[in-house]
Amino acid sequence: MPGKRSPMRKITEVLRLKFEAKLSHATIARALGLSKGAVNKYVSLAQARGLSWPLPEELDEAGLEALLYPPRAASTRYVEPDHARLHTELRRKGVTLQLLWSEYAAAAGAQAYRYSQFCERYRQWVKRQRRSLRQVHRAGEKLFIDYCGPTVPVVDATTGELRDAQIFVAVLGASNYTYAEATWTQSLPDWIGSHQRALGFFGGVPALLVPDNLRSGVTKADRYAPEPNATYLELARHYGTAILPARPYKPKDKAKAEVAVQVVERWILARLRHRTFCSLAELNAAIAELLITLNERPFQKLPGSRRTWFEQLDRPALKALPAAPYEYAEWRHAKVGIDYHIEVDKRCYSVPHRLVGARVDVRLSATTVEVLHQGKRVATHPRQGPGRFSTLDAHMPKAHQAHRQWSPQRFLDWAQAIGTATRAVVAHQLTDRPHPEHGYRACLGLLSHARRHGEARLEAACARALAIASPSYRSVTSILSQGLDQQPLAADEEPATLPSHANVRGARYYH
Repeated sequence: MPGKRSPMRKITEVLRLKFEAKLSHATIARALGLSKGAVNKYVSLAQARGLSWPLPEELDEAGLEALLYPPRAASTRYVEPDHARLHTELRRKGVTLQLLWSEYAAAAGAQAYRYSQFCERYRQWVKRQRRSLRQVHRAGEKLFIDYCGPTVPVVDATTGELRDAQIFVAVLGASNYTYAEATWTQSLPDWIGSHQRALGFFGGVPALLVPDNLRSGVTKADRYAPEPNATYLELARHYGTAILPARPYKPKDKAKAEVAVQVVERWILARLRHRTFCSLAELNAAIAELLITLNERPFQKLPGSRRTWFEQLDRPALKALPAAPYEYAEWRHAKVGIDYHIEVDKRCYSVPHRLVGARVDVRLSATTVEVLHQGKRVATHPRQGPGRFSTLDAHMPKAHQAHRQWSPQRFLDWAQAIGTATRAVVAHQLTDRPHPEHGYRACLGLLSHARRHGEARLEAACARALAIASPSYRSVTSILSQGLDQQPLAADEEPATLPSHANVRGARYYH
């Protein structure tokens, strides 16, 4: 307690610079030769006593000292702070120990601990708590995500076959409010679906998603720069949140998730171990019922339960869910072929011909294929449709000349140099499709066979493919892989020619 007047003059000057000059605490500390902590303390004391600037005229330095530091009676006992309440309040955004001490000091008066002792007693209280309580998580800030180690067997009612279900767990950092569900796998579609249902369960969106380094969520696990996969990033953008993967070999980063997983295993899975489930829906109904009990169970060392803390802390701090639901989509990479198409799941989709040879990103939803180049959408196609090719006329070059060195005539000339059978098969690739460019991939495949197996074997394989009336790239590939080209043709097998009809254009057509 200050016993001299000079400290009071400094306190008076602190209050003037704070409330009249509007200077920052750091600037005041430098101007008066004080520590920043001392300035914080003096300002908090004044605010707790309702003082501002200017000070009342009748309040001299002695009166100010008596007001800020009232004398303590020798027999007065200190009022012990409610440490559990402090721990809860610290989870609210913007709440600090300095603020909580000023409120405590104003209520306790002469029986209040000084700020330093107040902080020390709180730190000692925290050390005596379980590890999971020691970290202070801000309300609405983080959602921790992981899977349980144990799985739950589900019996197929018709075959009796057992299939293990994975248990997804998500827990909010401030309230420990917990969500769990069963899925068949930990694959990307199940991972994303579990996130959607979890956020719906919480009724809002946290500032950060903190997953363990599961492959479904994180493409590259790295201590300093982990890389979430593109679908997971798109989910985060849709919900207006961010992804902060736990760092490898840093258990404190995921301590909250590990404790939540342990709680789910003990309070839910252990209680279900003697039950037999015949469907995933039946298992999830049982988990949902036990989740209510888990979240309403009172804490052992703190007041309230997960649900009451959720209602008081996390729910008001969560951001609203977006109006439109997230549409699941996978992302892939592709290279545009010389026929200005990309191939996805054995189907070809066109892109603008100027992108031949370029690397593009492909977004696949249930109904749509979107192609992006350098972040800009360049093509959109229905995902399912008739035929193997989906080609838009706007993507095609005038007179099909955008591919420069490649042309139908070049393929025919190359094939003719090998043999008549090879030329006939190549001609079939170019004429059996809506546009000659659609056959370029097959022609390039045949060209690769000539390099790998030799021109003689390719010619023999093409002759056999014509003989069996199957002059396709797949048929020629199968003949070469099985070595059938090295066997003589049967007596009744003669190299066939393609039937003459309107779609067979001939070499002159390409000049």
